Amino acid sequence: MGKKIFIFDDNQDILELCSLILEDAGYEIKTSQSSNHIIEQVAEFEPDIILMDNWLPDLGGVEATQMIKKHPVYKNIPVIYFSANNDIKALAETAGADTYLAKPFDIEALETIITSTIGE
Repeated sequence: MGKKIFIFDDNQDILELCSLILEDAGYEIKTSQSSNHIIEQVAEFEPDIILMDNWLPDLGGVEATQMIKKHPVYKNIPVIYFSANNDIKALAETAGADTYLAKPFDIEALETIITSTIGE
């Protein structure tokens, strides 16, 4: 079985596009349009890597990432912060994300950052 990627983004089109690309690349994908109950969502799927959008309804990407990174069990799951925000580097650092990817991104950049982050 391939590695598991959990994608959090409020944009359904992005979720579908990323899912298609990454499933083709052999990953198992789960998506969510909300980061509410973030720990429960992560616990249910136990992903190898998380893609976290900045703007999510209610609990934003920064807070959601911070909660994961403070969690004793899930803090070691790599989080790739992705956003169209100009301050993405600062946001990713504030959130405690492992790395970041600016939107819009191309398919190759997405695959490259994932493989380099989970070392495949």
